Amino acid sequence: MLKHVQLSPHRTRACDTLSLSSTSSYSSLSPEPLSSRASSCSSLSDSEPTTIIKVYARCLRPDIEYKTLSITYQTTCRDIIKMLLNKYRMRHRDPNLFFLTMEVTVRKVGLRTVLVLDDEARPAVLESCHPRGESRFALQTRRGGLVKVFDSAIMQGSQYKSLLISERTTVDELIQILLSCYGSKEQVEQFSLYEVCKNQEYQRKLHPDDRPLMVQMCWSPPHEFHFLIRRNLDFRPRSPKIVWAADLASLPCSSRQSISVQDGDNVLADFDNYFYI
Repeated sequence: MLKHVQLSPHRTRACDTLSLSSTSSYSSLSPEPLSSRASSCSSLSDSEPTTIIKVYARCLRPDIEYKTLSITYQTTCRDIIKMLLNKYRMRHRDPNLFFLTMEVTVRKVGLRTVLVLDDEARPAVLESCHPRGESRFALQTRRGGLVKVFDSAIMQGSQYKSLLISERTTVDELIQILLSCYGSKEQVEQFSLYEVCKNQEYQRKLHPDDRPLMVQMCWSPPHEFHFLIRRNLDFRPRSPKIVWAADLASLPCSSRQSISVQDGDNVLADFDNYFYI
């Protein structure tokens, strides 16, 4: 007798596929092929379940008490922070300045615990482990510092822009914030950040993984330092991949049938290393 098994939304599709394949010994009990039943189950799991959470975000603005968001069980804390900043059009705010906390209250015992969540934690999964109403998410801020960046290379006519960033923010993330402030669609790789000293008349190109706020903390007061954005003159945009396709009309019908592809696939994707004469 076959038992009915309900697939949990927290399990991945790979695990669901493995569990279905393990029932191959019972395929003789049903006239329907196992492959068709497996494809039906996988089509049902394509619609990822969602849930509603409430995030208290008074730290963004005093008039904001909380925001209700619809998320999936794969949504991370970092995704939620970006969603909040985008909804309130705070493109100049550094996502690394914020983090989420989860307050869990056990009413029967009267115990209250506040957990600090990392960027990859999944609030929907954590909330499902507790009864509804006993958990609460809140947006908190980290300590940061103010940096001044001369960004005329990104926006002509702009002299500089002052940004509040965290100690963990990298050079590439800082450039991405500047591009978001101006609504630019250019790539981060087109620009570099330089440390400039007027007194000693030198410029030092920072590595993409360097942290500007940590670099600024090492500046000595007698010298005049600042950050400068420059364009990379040797930047080359990624060229699209060229796929060589044979003339299908000149091939036999059997060959045309064997290399037929679905919509969205590259023609002859498996024959990139072959040339047809």
